[in-house]
Amino acid sequence: MEKYHLDHDISILYVQASSFPEGISAAWESLHSRVKDSQGRKNFGISFMDRTGGIIYRAATEEAYPGEADQYGCETFKIKKGDYLSVLIPDFMENIPSIGQVFRKLTAESSIDPEGVAVEDYFNEKDVRCMVRLLDEPA
Repeated sequence: MEKYHLDHDISILYVQASSFPEGISAAWESLHSRVKDSQGRKNFGISFMDRTGGIIYRAATEEAYPGEADQYGCETFKIKKGDYLSVLIPDFMENIPSIGQVFRKLTAESSIDPEGVAVEDYFNEKDVRCMVRLLDEPA
């Protein structure tokens, strides 16, 4: 695990999966069919627990301009700037279950923001950075 810093908020648009983990693939397909140029942008997976303990998953891409989500019938979200605890998974498609294993370890840390989300940063075609936001340090 290492610390990773986001120096600015990232505005994203997303399609929410109908279920977890079964609906993840369909959510990505829906996103890519709506946003044709999403392959040229940074893509993200966002997940968090709902009130019943179930996992909500969102397939997401960077918003190119304010209001773009409306054009595609998508919702928006901001990935908050700050410090994140992260793990880089090279060639993630060779071991997709490792993503869940990494997030179980990351979310077990006491220093993470309880209001934060789990972020999969697909910064290239084969690698993913798994991240959870750390609590802000007192000023």
